[in-house]
Amino acid sequence: MTPRDDLTRAVEAALFAAVQPMTIAELSAHLGGAAVDGAIAELQADYAGRGVQLVERGGRWHFQTAPDLAHLLRREKEEPRRLSRAATEALAIIAYHEPVSRAEIEAIRGVQTAKGTLDVLLEAGWIRIAGRREVPGRPTIYATAPDFLTHFGLSSRRDLPGIEELRAAGLLDPVDEAFAVLTGGGDDDTAGEEPPGGIA
Repeated sequence: MTPRDDLTRAVEAALFAAVQPMTIAELSAHLGGAAVDGAIAELQADYAGRGVQLVERGGRWHFQTAPDLAHLLRREKEEPRRLSRAATEALAIIAYHEPVSRAEIEAIRGVQTAKGTLDVLLEAGWIRIAGRREVPGRPTIYATAPDFLTHFGLSSRRDLPGIEELRAAGLLDPVDEAFAVLTGGGDDDTAGEEPPGGIA
């Protein structure tokens, strides 16, 4: 067996055993600094079309069930996480405008945001504290967490739907549409990447 085969098997084993998705850098460090890009590409090709696939979400790699087989593994009684409208709006604002402070979220929503709203999103692992804004008072700023991408099946924030996609899917009622136009109207130069559909 060649060294490349050994490395590929080691990467496969590391990803299967990992508690959380891993970045290329984490995999490399775990395997003594080995260059794992080739092994990742080989494994991704090998698992394509199989019941388990190797996928990348937000720069982190993990194995997941093929989407078309998800119904076979779904429990009969599910306990979906339900978000209030306030939490849903706050999550959308953070996703499209990150990083943002609580005051900035409130300015976009037009109403105060209860501390518990952000706590729910933090506990769910969908947002994270990204630091503090360098302005008077140094308010805490929030951004999406890697689990947000994983949960919603997004490779990056660029995969977030634009207003036209939401409208075409019938997900915007008149109030929601006005809200979407309001929250999508500004540019965010501080964000690492811009989602599609003209929403920054």
